[in-house]
Amino acid sequence: MHMKKTVMAAKKRIALVAHDNMKAELIKWARTHKDKLIPHELMATGTTGNMINKELGVKVKALISGPLGGDQQLGGMIAEGKIDILIFFWDPFEPMPHDPDIKALLRVAAVWNIPIACSVSSANFLVSSPLLESEFERDIPDYDKYLQERL
Repeated sequence: MHMKKTVMAAKKRIALVAHDNMKAELIKWARTHKDKLIPHELMATGTTGNMINKELGVKVKALISGPLGGDQQLGGMIAEGKIDILIFFWDPFEPMPHDPDIKALLRVAAVWNIPIACSVSSANFLVSSPLLESEFERDIPDYDKYLQERL
């Protein structure tokens, strides 16, 4: 796959996602890092986004619920270059009926080379990085070149 460079703006578009058993943990984490999150554009799957908005009074664009297609909606936004960071507190001990959607979301985040945090520790590392508040150049798939080779 050919790659090309793109630049993330200093103001990041951050997606917040949590399984039911992890929502309280994500809200607790977001409360701790509220000052670091509010300068950025926040979005989340439905229930998580509405809970964060209510609990923290922070503007969060709430998409549809994960099991109803919210995970796929986020994946599409990542592929379109509309999400810069994914913070996804998932429960490794709880099988989910929409596991294929979750795996697809994590896969597309890796394909499009965005930072992913799946735990409190990794999310702490992300928000404490000086790159959170500055432009950041990264490699992404060069889809146009890919199409040219296929025609």
